[in-house]
Amino acid sequence: MGKKYSKAKFFALLAPIVVQVRQEGSKMFPSVRLAQNWLETGGKINDWNNLGGYKVGSGKTTPYWDGSSVNTKTWEVYNGTKVTTSANWRAYKSLYDFYKDQDLLFGNTRYARVRAATTPEEQCKALYACGYATDPEYANKLISIINSNNLTKYDEEAGEDMAKIAELEATITTLEKRIATLEKVVNVSGNQEPPAWAHEAIGAAKAAGAITTSNDKGRAELVTIQMLHNMGLFKKEGK
Repeated sequence: MGKKYSKAKFFALLAPIVVQVRQEGSKMFPSVRLAQNWLETGGKINDWNNLGGYKVGSGKTTPYWDGSSVNTKTWEVYNGTKVTTSANWRAYKSLYDFYKDQDLLFGNTRYARVRAATTPEEQCKALYACGYATDPEYANKLISIINSNNLTKYDEEAGEDMAKIAELEATITTLEKRIATLEKVVNVSGNQEPPAWAHEAIGAAKAAGAITTSNDKGRAELVTIQMLHNMGLFKKEGK
C-alpha cells in the first residue's frame, strides 16, 4: 500500500525533511536524495517509508531501524542482463528515520566517494560506482531528474540555512564569552572569589555588620566597601 504523489507534491513533501537532515550533517545533497527517492518510488510513498531501495543487508539494527522489513518484487542488472527477483527492504517508522539510517550506511568506508563528492553530479556517479545500484544508467537517471526538476534549489536552500546557523552559533559563542567575562567582573553568579585587595575591607565590613557575605558583590560594590574601610567607617558598635 501507500500513496502516490505528483512530482511537485512529492518533492514539496520531502524537501523540508531532506533539507533538515542535510543541516544536521548529512553528506548527501538534497537534490541527489530527492532524485533518488523519485527514481526508486515513482512518487509513491509506501507504508514502510523506504524511499531509497535500502535492503535489509546485514540485518543489524540501528538507532533508526528496529529490524522490521518488507519483501517485494524488484529487478537487478547482472552482467548486462535485467533479472526479475525479490528483495527484503528495511521498514521505517518515519521518513526521517529512513534518511538518518541511510546516512549511517553512507558512513561506511565503501561509500567514501559518495561522502567526498563536491557536486550533485559527482555524487550521483559515486552512488553507482560504489555499488548502491546495479542499473548502469542509475547515475544518468538521477542527474536527469535533478536537472529537469531544478532540484539543486534545495541544495542552495540547505546551504543558506547552514550558513545562517553557523553565523548564529558563532554569535552565541561570542555572547557566551562576553557573559562569562561580565560575570567575573560583576560577580553575577556569586561564585567568584573576591580579589585579594578587598579581603581586609570585606572582613571589616562583616565585623561591623554592614554586610553578611561578599558572594553577591560586584566589583563596583567591592571598591565602595574598600573606600568606606579606608575612611574608617567600618567599626564594631561601641568601639
